Amino acid sequence: MISAPIRQVAEAARTASRILAKATAAQRAAALHAIAEAIVADDGLAAANARDLEAASALAPAMRDRLRLDVGKIVTAIREVAALPEVLGNVEKRETRPNGLAIERVRIPLGVVLMIYEARPNVTTDAAALCLKTGNACILRGGSEATHTNRALAACVARGLVAAGLPATCVQLVEGREAIGELVKLDELIDLCIPRGGEGLIRYVAEHARVPVIKHYKGVCHVYVHAAADLALAVQIVENAKVSRPGVCNAAETVLIDRAVAEQFVPMLVAALPQVELRGDDTAVALGVATRATEDDWAAEYLDLILAVKVVDGLASAIAHIERYGSSHTEAIVTRDAAAAEQFLRDCDSSTVLVNASTRFADGGELGLGAEIGISTTRLHAYGPMGAEGLTTTKFVVRGTGQLRS
Repeated sequence: MISAPIRQVAEAARTASRILAKATAAQRAAALHAIAEAIVADDGLAAANARDLEAASALAPAMRDRLRLDVGKIVTAIREVAALPEVLGNVEKRETRPNGLAIERVRIPLGVVLMIYEARPNVTTDAAALCLKTGNACILRGGSEATHTNRALAACVARGLVAAGLPATCVQLVEGREAIGELVKLDELIDLCIPRGGEGLIRYVAEHARVPVIKHYKGVCHVYVHAAADLALAVQIVENAKVSRPGVCNAAETVLIDRAVAEQFVPMLVAALPQVELRGDDTAVALGVATRATEDDWAAEYLDLILAVKVVDGLASAIAHIERYGSSHTEAIVTRDAAAAEQFLRDCDSSTVLVNASTRFADGGELGLGAEIGISTTRLHAYGPMGAEGLTTTKFVVRGTGQLRS
């Protein structure tokens, strides 16, 4: 049973999506700049975020880190989205058939996007900005931990939309846990659901939804230190991948070390990461790792200063481990062997694969997409970080001169 208020929100979003799809690129860009200006001018945002942080004092540090609002960062992200090249109307393919029909595949909006997320208030503005850029209306259901911050940001978004001559219903914020179960069943009004949060939230959405869902259950990201690695560089990459922000999905959770360099590298890793709890296999423990890993550690997304360490017998063994325990998110190899690097890139089918770089680069902004609306670890219809193009589809545009099919 869908409640009347929830259905009204979805119907309003559908109506707004049709208006947005017809809006000009200049009008959508003006809305984004107006939203950014409304956020800068709002003196109450810091206080709203402080209320949420105070109420969340018992949360883990990683969750509090996600909850903390950086106004400058979100304003910059909105303006960067406004400056991105236009996606809508782009012709992906053009050909003329033997019968003279001129056929194009043209980028169009998806329609209505439902975002469900936890203690990440930046998603409120990132999602709104990317949806507006691509002509999509969006419905936002943020986590209760960020209630006051999300309300304040949504009010800024509404003011910006109205200032640009667009309906405030282009972006709507809903609250209440029951809203999730109702919204994901409205497949006649909502075109795509993107849940961002813990594995439990995403599985709940996937199991109850009639709407197509972009899934990303967890980020079990690996760094493989190859036999031909620059070991000093490998330490720096592992440290950045684990320590810079341990509570995000592109943080490394397992380091795989080639047996050929394990005796030298494991002590280097132990010395470089005193703040990290290392959990190793028998070989790693014999070389100085303090805690013995269990089978569960290899598939764990810690989101904390904990790192699993496993010694492997070469590149094929590393890839086999990733295939068994990975989550199709992000994998990195550290090596000076170009052939090994290319084999790793080819054989690892995760959504982002890197050579001699931190897993933390698996991010829409870092990969040149502008703000990121989510990361997909399923292959339909997007794979990896999703930016503006991931919020569009294509339609066929056919021009004829009177052709009739025989």
